[in-house]
Order: sequence, then C-alpha cells, then structure tokens
Amino acid sequence: MSQRSVITQDMRDAIGVDSEPATHVVEIGAIKKFAEAIGDSNPIYSDERAALKTRYAGLIAPPTFLRSLTPGPPRVALRVPYPDLLDGGSEWEYLGPPVRPGDRITVTSRIVDLRERTGWLGAMLFKVLETRYTDQTGAAVALERNTIIHYQSSKEEAPP
Repeated sequence: MSQRSVITQDMRDAIGVDSEPATHVVEIGAIKKFAEAIGDSNPIYSDERAALKTRYAGLIAPPTFLRSLTPGPPRVALRVPYPDLLDGGSEWEYLGPPVRPGDRITVTSRIVDLRERTGWLGAMLFKVLETRYTDQTGAAVALERNTIIHYQSSKEEAPP
C-alpha cells in the first residue's frame, strides 16, 4: 500500500523561486558579539590592532556569521503539512573575500529540493534551502545549503 505524497503542485512550483532580497550592513559590534557567542576568541574577530597585523589587514567576521543575516520574505508561501521541525545540517561554500565591518551583504534564499521519507519520527518532509550571500559589489561571498526536516511529532516516546 503506497502512501500519498504530501508534496503538492504548489510546493513544487515554489522550488527555485528566490525570496525577496534583504541587505544588511555588517557592524563591528555584531561581529564581536557573534564571535563571543560562539566561543571563538581569535583576535581577528575582535581586536583591531591584532587583526591589522594579519594577512587580512583588519577585522573580519567568522565564516558562520553570515547565518545571522536573514533573507527577505519568500515570494511564494509554502504550506508545510507538518508542524514540527529539525535542523538537518548545512553545507557552506565560501566564494569571495571574508566579510568585514561595513560590508553590505544581500541575502536571498530559495528552495532547491523537497523530498519525503518515513523514519522513526514517522512521515517527514525534507526541505533543502540554498541561501546566497553577495557583497556590495555584487560578488558572491558564500552559498549555504541547509536541510530542514518537517515532521509530525507523536505522543509516543522515540525508540532508544
């Protein structure tokens, strides 16, 4: 007995549609707070004097700082049938120079894949997002592929 797919034509039509762009100005205080929050004490993120002596000749943002910059709203609403979600992990590709204070980073996101699977959580929908980060010159700085797992939690305990 096969199960009917929860992926609708509207959901398929959302694949590949970019979100609205959102542009963020990278602030030195935000870089320092982010580095502190992730426990990275490398002075290249927080000490301007020390950073000047490095090959970067100034402060830069930690690579995953970009994740704190959100894209604009989606252009196509995606109605997901499951209320619960998990972060399925992400992959990063760094394409340009490191992000620095004062940079203007524009962020867009799009769904690149939807697939279903049944596992110990029950029925799950895997949504793969691709988020693009570009700088003020239009150069691509980084590309992130993030998997989000949507599922319907049950009242039962998960197996050990």
